[in-house]
Amino acid sequence: MKHLILILALLLNAMSTLAQGTFQEACQFYTQKQYSKAVPILQKLATEGLPEAQYNLGICYKMGNGIQQDYKKAVYWYEKAAMQGFASAQYNLGVCYANGYGIQQDYKKAVYWYEKAAMQGFASAQYNLGVCYANGYGIQQDYKKAVYWYEKAAMQGFASAQYNLGVCYDNGEGIQQDDKKAAYWYEKAAIQGDVYAQGSLGACYYNGYGVEQDYKKAVYWHEKAAMQGLTGSQFFMGASYQLGEWVAKDYSKAVYWFEKAAMQGNANAQSALGVCYENGYGVQKDYNKALYWYEKAAAQGHESAMENLTNLRNKMKNK
Repeated sequence: MKHLILILALLLNAMSTLAQGTFQEACQFYTQKQYSKAVPILQKLATEGLPEAQYNLGICYKMGNGIQQDYKKAVYWYEKAAMQGFASAQYNLGVCYANGYGIQQDYKKAVYWYEKAAMQGFASAQYNLGVCYANGYGIQQDYKKAVYWYEKAAMQGFASAQYNLGVCYDNGEGIQQDDKKAAYWYEKAAIQGDVYAQGSLGACYYNGYGVEQDYKKAVYWHEKAAMQGLTGSQFFMGASYQLGEWVAKDYSKAVYWFEKAAMQGNANAQSALGVCYENGYGVQKDYNKALYWYEKAAAQGHESAMENLTNLRNKMKNK
């Protein structure tokens, strides 16, 4: 009888090793982008109840890798894995409920699954749960709980959570207002390339909020953000080059950055670009282009642009 138990134990161990090896093989095929070979293995293992396979099969259905894209089937397999406590699947299932991917949008269920994954330390879920608490998505708005979950994710190095935590400290939402801690978390996120954190950190250095005032560092971080398309930072760079106080004066570079921001609808940049065209700062003087940009800014209620627009029209009439 003891021999039989030993044989059964060895057999079960061999089967487990085989299943694990097969899943590893599927992962290898997937990594090599041989999806058509990975999917059949994942389907077999998922049907047998392996949560890792169920989750990855859901990914295949979501992405259309090796199989026809099908969000409903992605949700089906995510749920199978999520019910077994697989954190990545719980998070992805939450995302599906939040956005209505393959299933009817339901923020309450999104929160339910985010929380399941967040409790297991899944940083993305912790961040999303924080967003839900901050905005009242699927749950009663609660800034303190938002801060709690942002901090959990931020401590794991999740850049968006670090930025949002900085915003909470900046505005005193859910926690006592603290400029130093705001700047601390902005910097953590900015170093990782978060564009909003870079712009906010630039503003901190410019104004001396939570850090010693340093215009050079303000320019450094605003330029980082401007390069990623943040309009406020693009305008800041344009103004910096126009004034020449923190960088060498360069009207051509000022126009470059004003135009970048103006094209994205920044009223201050549109007005400033109008001034450049009216006066020939960094560009050939062109009243028609000046009018164009003044009108764009004026349409947004920019008072200086309105005044400049009226003055330029009068100037053109009197010529």
